[in-house]
Amino acid sequence: MLFDPYQWYQIQWIFTLHGGVANSWGKQFLWYCPTKPAVTSTFISYVQLSTLFFWCLQVTLATNQIVMNCADIDIITASFVPEGAEEINATGFNYQNEDEKVTLSFPSALQKGSGTLKIDFVGELNDKMKGFYRSKYANPSGEIRYAAVTQFEATDARRAFPCWDEPAIKATFDISLIVPKDRVALSNMNVLDRKPYPEDDSLVEVKFATTPIMSTYLVAFVIGEYDFVEAQSSDGVTVRVYTPTGKAEQGKFALEVAVKTLPFYKDYFSVPYPLPKIDLIAIADFAAGAMENWGLVTYRETALLIDPRNSCSSSRQWVALVVGHELAHQWFGNLVTMEWWTHLWLNEGFASWIEYLCVDHCFPEYDIWTQFVSADYTRALDLDALDNSHPIEVNVGHPSEVDEIFDAISYSKGASVIRMLHNYIGDEDFRKGMHSYLLKFQHKNAATEDLWDCLEQASGKPIAQVMSSWTKQMGFPIIVVNQEQQGDDRILKISQKKFCASGPHEGEDCPNWMVPVSICTSEDPGCTKLKVLLDSPETTITINNVSPDQWVKINPGTVGFYRIQYSSAMLESLLPGVRDLTLLPVDRLGLQNDLFSLARAGMISTVEVLKLMEAFVNEPNYTVWSDLSCNLGVLSSLLSHTDYHEEIQEFIRDLFTPIGLKLGWECKQGEGHLDALLRGLVLGKLGKAGHKPTLEEARRRFKDHVEGKQILSADLRSPVSSLHKQADMQEEKNRIERVLGAISAPDLIQKVLTFALSEEVRPQDTVSVIGGVAGSSKHGRKAAWKFVKDNWEELHNRYQGGFLISRLIKLSVDGFAIDKMAAEVKSFFESHHAPAAERTVQQCCENILLNAAWLKRDADDIHQYLLQRKAPPV
Repeated sequence: MLFDPYQWYQIQWIFTLHGGVANSWGKQFLWYCPTKPAVTSTFISYVQLSTLFFWCLQVTLATNQIVMNCADIDIITASFVPEGAEEINATGFNYQNEDEKVTLSFPSALQKGSGTLKIDFVGELNDKMKGFYRSKYANPSGEIRYAAVTQFEATDARRAFPCWDEPAIKATFDISLIVPKDRVALSNMNVLDRKPYPEDDSLVEVKFATTPIMSTYLVAFVIGEYDFVEAQSSDGVTVRVYTPTGKAEQGKFALEVAVKTLPFYKDYFSVPYPLPKIDLIAIADFAAGAMENWGLVTYRETALLIDPRNSCSSSRQWVALVVGHELAHQWFGNLVTMEWWTHLWLNEGFASWIEYLCVDHCFPEYDIWTQFVSADYTRALDLDALDNSHPIEVNVGHPSEVDEIFDAISYSKGASVIRMLHNYIGDEDFRKGMHSYLLKFQHKNAATEDLWDCLEQASGKPIAQVMSSWTKQMGFPIIVVNQEQQGDDRILKISQKKFCASGPHEGEDCPNWMVPVSICTSEDPGCTKLKVLLDSPETTITINNVSPDQWVKINPGTVGFYRIQYSSAMLESLLPGVRDLTLLPVDRLGLQNDLFSLARAGMISTVEVLKLMEAFVNEPNYTVWSDLSCNLGVLSSLLSHTDYHEEIQEFIRDLFTPIGLKLGWECKQGEGHLDALLRGLVLGKLGKAGHKPTLEEARRRFKDHVEGKQILSADLRSPVSSLHKQADMQEEKNRIERVLGAISAPDLIQKVLTFALSEEVRPQDTVSVIGGVAGSSKHGRKAAWKFVKDNWEELHNRYQGGFLISRLIKLSVDGFAIDKMAAEVKSFFESHHAPAAERTVQQCCENILLNAAWLKRDADDIHQYLLQRKAPPV
């Protein structure tokens, strides 16, 4: 906690640990006194903290060394006091900085028995958004203040105090905080006592209840100025949402979601939430979206706060999903924790799946499972098709390797294969298996195989055998389908081979998957007619009672994690289902997305995809349009490297104009959540494609908004833009930051990039500003990449060791489509190392080469098609 840079403060922590090689308990005292800044800057880069630290522990085997995790900490003195004996001073501290460990050496062996380990050390309250750090904010009067907050996942508890910082070394924690009396102090558990601190009447001592046994990465404490709203769940759990002062109203939506979510998970798992309270708190400077600290969940402001008057529909949906995700972790991750980071996907993949189940329960009008396919499923397929992907289960050694696997494979592919597994098992048996798993491993650690065992016992199906093929090898199959009619039966010939972004895998060592395959027909598109488990390279399936005029669809619901390549006749029979909407929205989306990926891989012509896209002109579904928009954005970016970029923009205008005219600018009576999302998407797409009527109306409405004549609906502010400095809500600032890059003037682009590193943009949001510039135009892409190179040292120091550096690299260079740019990017990062982003750099270089090959292969045909479709009939 540091609000005034020169204010003294004191914090006391008391920890009780059980676990590891010995049962131990400890008491830690911290006296924090800010020193002078370590570097010269317009703000203090970090504050040094002097700390006195006690562990009471049990020595089980005589030793003259104690090895602990430790990072960014300087130990002054250390000693061990055996019970009933004299103090033994440590004679050396050997730091293994690369391994983030310290070895305390003693002149004689510490004998078996209990004793106290005392460490006096200096640490940092840093500005890196990890470990124990300070978060900058402005109070209602505009005065700059600082909160002290923690972010320990994956391996940053060791930056706050020397400890055994591994998920399998669990402990209970008794925490007390001594803080200024006018500040809020929070930790994982409920407050037992808050009383004046006898040595200083400006301070109070806040004592918290003992935590359950838990991993160090889930410990949390926050000291700052906050308001809150409170409610009780139907299970009697006290739920609070903490907001910046003066903004308590903005916590009500998240509170509503949390109060619905806790009983939902209790019923789904048949396991109650184990703590008496849960706090959700908005942190101003926060690298991730949110963090599931047990009982004290921390969030970016934009992932928690909703202004009833000024927040858009997409923000409400995002908050609902993030709250659902983090509260799922209270069971799946906190109550049962992965054994090691290799099994991270158990935490993140499961939470990324069940958040959708939860939101579907709370807000069925969101049609959230269709959105899952566009937001997670297709994103995971795209990444996993690369040669530089990785298996869901990936061996992790050094801490720097952990951050790299917080990616779309662990989250989105993990969620997608769990969704496929849930469909394969059935909800009833899946819930039985989950209940068994949580009961068996509660307050313990588990590996992937432990989950498979419980689900296998519940379902009687070969879960371990099936799922190992999806988690232990990278990639996924493409299912190739041919058909033949025999009387009243349809004969399907189905084969599998590995799908690669560069084309199908060739060679004898092609991996195989155990693929749950579902099949439906036009007789009932929403009902699965047949399910089979494809456990060989190819098979033949007979579907009875299918007339010649009926179509057959593989993977109804787009649940199976694979691409599909139909024979020409089968594909042709499915196209009317797109036009007349008899195919379900999720299947219309899946069909289009599969074909787009086949085109990028060179397996079909991109012209065939453009022809299919034109069949969507009558499409009413928001998510289908969203996926179309995304893929057309990729194609537009690709063709920005040619002289006929305007032709693809015209194609986009032609496709989106009918739905744009139908929706209009004003919300109509009876419209709901999805209509609001669709209107913002369509108008934004038309504006970016240069649709003159849309641009003119946007300018008029923006002028009226600025002059106060007519305030813009929040759902239209992204396509129209607004005013950054006047925005009081972080959601509004982020909306503006994301669209600033859309400007075309080179001098203004440079100003936006400079603005990205200014104090007006929060550190975590700099990435999205630079990414907005890179994604806006060919010139913006070049300018953003140059800016990243020129400012690499500052950017890397800000984000080193975290996932934001990977996201920055990806956003900056992924859109290039020239072979030499892949070489340039590779060369730059060979001389400017970013250990936490090595795989991301490899993936970006691969994507650049794939783009270049795509452009060379299809550019002329695309150009000819775009010209011919506008040519007058002969």
